[in-house]
Amino acid sequence: MFKKILKSYDYSIITVYLLLCFFGLVMIYSASMVMAVQYYGYSPDFFYQKQKINLALAFVCFLFFAVFPYKAFKNKKFLIIITVLAILGLLAVGLFGHVTNNAQSWIQIGTRNIQPSEFAKLSVIIYLSAVYSKKQTYINQLDKGVLPPLMFLIFICFLIAIEPDNGTAMIVFLVGMMIIICSGMNFKTILKLVLLGILLSAILAPFVLIKGDEIFTENRLGRITGFLDPFGTEQKEGFQLVNSYLAIGSGGLKGLGLGQSVQKLGYLPEAHTDFIMAVIAEELGLFGVAFVLSALSYIVLRGFYLSTRSRDPFGSMLAIGISGLIGIQSFINLGGISGLIPITGVPLPFISYGGSSILVLSIAMGILTNVTMFVRYEERFKGEKAAPIPRERKLKAASTDK
Repeated sequence: MFKKILKSYDYSIITVYLLLCFFGLVMIYSASMVMAVQYYGYSPDFFYQKQKINLALAFVCFLFFAVFPYKAFKNKKFLIIITVLAILGLLAVGLFGHVTNNAQSWIQIGTRNIQPSEFAKLSVIIYLSAVYSKKQTYINQLDKGVLPPLMFLIFICFLIAIEPDNGTAMIVFLVGMMIIICSGMNFKTILKLVLLGILLSAILAPFVLIKGDEIFTENRLGRITGFLDPFGTEQKEGFQLVNSYLAIGSGGLKGLGLGQSVQKLGYLPEAHTDFIMAVIAEELGLFGVAFVLSALSYIVLRGFYLSTRSRDPFGSMLAIGISGLIGIQSFINLGGISGLIPITGVPLPFISYGGSSILVLSIAMGILTNVTMFVRYEERFKGEKAAPIPRERKLKAASTDK
């Protein structure tokens, strides 16, 4: 039994996850060493050492959730606990959180900063997957099957958005909608949801116009201005994006060499967090970028593929939600540093510096690994035919019956 379980793990996903984490650790050291000395007065390896501790804890969590049966998360008591904790964590940010980069998103516990919105991502995925897997018999009843969990999703997104952390709120909403659309409802129900969304948008439009000054703050408008005209606002709103362009453009095919980035020398803010891919492009060129994109794409596509082979709706939706989380967050980060979308301050999965981010992503990868293990185990061993009974035993059984 134990050997069969070990053979059923998808070691390709585990390998890619580990490669991304270790690659990210190296790039965090390269991207942060100058900033650590010049801006904070720390040793060059300060952020590197902190991320090593973060990764050690993250790996322990990954291993635990990789062997812990994911079906236990469907328990009603567990769902109540994670939803209550997610809401309390987000409410605590408004009361006790401290502001960093114009967002009150962190709570300090001892010497560590915790970001509850990161943990809310995983809570939403587990909750929606569990609830909609239980509603399969009436999944197309809008009032009973669809709307109650959707209200929870909207409430969580609202709590994150008012921090304000619009990037994370967008990720949570898109991942939640992906799970809802893939929950098994028919096209007619999906169309009703779309029309309901349009109606709600029309109702909220006057409120947005009245409260426009409070919603569209100078900082938020600055991000849009920097996105639309980065070179026209090079010394203000477009400063980050212009220097990101310079980093990406100067890397070329092979890059300037590991540790040789010029833009990280004070020109590119948040080089070890949100803009770490720009440093990768500058130092390792197209080859470094291709490695990260290929690895992230493999995890996402492999997760989606295995979700289609799961016989359990809960496991299938978990795989879709986790894969979607990694894919959507990667797109929003890379879209921001390349000028495809406004900058949102979202970290690049597995690569950027951050304790809460790598911890949540590692737990999510552990759950995804466990789901894929069950899928492969059922395919390989549940379908085995019983071994044929030897002829001698058949004759003995027949004589006994007589």
